[in-house]
Amino acid sequence: MAQKQRVDQQPGFILHTHPYRETSLIVEAFSRDHGRIGLVAKGARRPMSALRGVLLAYQPLLIDWSGGGEVKTLVRAEWQGGQPMLTGKALMCGYYLNELLMRFLPREDPHPELYECYAQVIAALPGGRHFEPLLRRFELTLLEQMGYGVPLTERADKTEAVQADVNYRYIIERGPVVDNDDEIGAPQVMGQTLIDMAEGRFESANTLLQSKQLLRHLISHHLGGQPLQSRRMFKELQSL
Repeated sequence: MAQKQRVDQQPGFILHTHPYRETSLIVEAFSRDHGRIGLVAKGARRPMSALRGVLLAYQPLLIDWSGGGEVKTLVRAEWQGGQPMLTGKALMCGYYLNELLMRFLPREDPHPELYECYAQVIAALPGGRHFEPLLRRFELTLLEQMGYGVPLTERADKTEAVQADVNYRYIIERGPVVDNDDEIGAPQVMGQTLIDMAEGRFESANTLLQSKQLLRHLISHHLGGQPLQSRRMFKELQSL
């Protein structure tokens, strides 16, 4: 039998909610010190519930919960303020980030560094115009925190450092190799792009394009090729 616990005043964000029974919600929260947590919010759908206007995605919360099973009981949630609601493209970016966390993070697997990265990106989204660098930095952090290291500065054979003017193919779980037509399906990427990614620089248009292609390739691989709903929705909105 799982040991019961009580956690108070834990910083967190809501990733996803869905109805449970007549008046409650199942809440997936991303907490700083406990990772992704499943919570039942009893009565949260009632008109007068104190939780009704608080359990919103992309808003910083302090969360209390108790229980010992896989799904705990939400006791209280307090909005911390200071975060505008996301709209437009920023909202789609937030939806994408939350879907990545839902797909990659097992429950109760703490990743404080990933939490801080997520909080920083969410805070930067409102009113922003340059979303791509934020997403790329988060994707890199996510893969690294999940144990899927992304070698960027050394060739896969460890014989030398990546050179800015050399074209490489990126082999999953190995890293960059000198461009070789035998590596079918491996994305091509310039050494300068890999160097920029390692240093967190995404000012170059070529770096933005190639890093997006590379990280999309890596994420798809680690998700077993399963498509992301947020990408499908974004494409549909663009077509309109």
